[in-house]
Amino acid sequence: MAYLTADSKQARLSQWISRVIKGLNDYWKRSDKLLWLIMLVISAFSLTLLYTVPSNAMGRSYFQIQLIAIVTGYLGAILLTLVDYRTIARFWPWLAVCGGALILYTLFFGESVTGSDGVNARAWLMLPGGITFQSAELVKIFFLLTYGKHLSLVKESGAIYKLPHVCLLGLHGAVPILLVHLQGDDGAAIIFFFMFLFMSFAAGVQLRYFAILFGAILAAIPIAWNFIFEDYQRNRILNMFHPEADPLGTGLQQIQGKISIGSGQLTGQGLLSAPRVQSSAVPVQESDFIFAVAGEELGFVGCVAILGLLLLLLLRVLRTAFVSCDNLGCYICFGFFGMIAAQTVFNIGMCLSLLPVMGVTLPFFSAGGSSAACLYLGFGLVQNISMHRSEKDRVDPESIRRYQRNR
Repeated sequence: MAYLTADSKQARLSQWISRVIKGLNDYWKRSDKLLWLIMLVISAFSLTLLYTVPSNAMGRSYFQIQLIAIVTGYLGAILLTLVDYRTIARFWPWLAVCGGALILYTLFFGESVTGSDGVNARAWLMLPGGITFQSAELVKIFFLLTYGKHLSLVKESGAIYKLPHVCLLGLHGAVPILLVHLQGDDGAAIIFFFMFLFMSFAAGVQLRYFAILFGAILAAIPIAWNFIFEDYQRNRILNMFHPEADPLGTGLQQIQGKISIGSGQLTGQGLLSAPRVQSSAVPVQESDFIFAVAGEELGFVGCVAILGLLLLLLLRVLRTAFVSCDNLGCYICFGFFGMIAAQTVFNIGMCLSLLPVMGVTLPFFSAGGSSAACLYLGFGLVQNISMHRSEKDRVDPESIRRYQRNR
């Protein structure tokens, strides 16, 4: 009897192992392998650069922090791929409420970061162990789902061309932009704005509404310059044209960043051999100016490699948008595309003094635990959409319920 019991347990264990192997094999077949490869190469490149950056004043290694964030992000991305993104998006009202509450909580109870030039941003939460978390990074992922679902509902109802619904879409996009602006994190506000633009464009919002929006922005620039912008923000914009006017103040970071990039020439001075990186000549080189680290250590070749990897990622995300099985998946991909593209352009523009310093990180490369981990969640959503791309004949249960209610 004992022999039969042991044999039965062994059989059940074998069946369980077979199911696990079959599930992993099925998961691998359905996933976008090229997207995984691109992400793994980007992760390795990021860790290599941060390994060469000296530890911060508290003795914490940027490499170790980034490694933890990347592992956490990958685990979160894998978990996201196990649940249909359409099922997650059904909870979009709750995600919207949670996102708004998280930003408001941070606004009132978060950690404030001040700078000598007048910066005063309250955009971080203090977690156990002295770890800070930037709430806006997670809300960006929520926004992909909430605004994507809102757009898909309006599109499916045929109301995408009606002014009241377009105004509601605009209100949806304006809420996170205004909330993070109140936090003092205008860099995040700009990224939200571009996510909103790309997703709205993908949904087919008429061009005249974009023209009205940009016309209103142009008309509001004088008002913003005189009554909304802080002194440090005006100085940063002016510094973009003449950084040498204040080489030890507002111009310091960009001047030193350009020197580091130029000193690398074609192939760079080598990992762990770049004197400016090792002496931390560029302020915040591990985050906002990680591109300067790549320029000095790996030269023009390293900078092109970073741009090439991010371009490959963007193209793969666009490909996923075009083969997605529904509007929701397409809009989420376009939102993620807008987020990565905007952060890349603004970060590199900062490093080259083509744009003012605004605290925007280089996606997947800059140090920052919350930023890195949440970006990988966005990658998980894109991978999720890719894994369901062949289910074009599948009917969304929510659509069925909506159809039955309207009968």
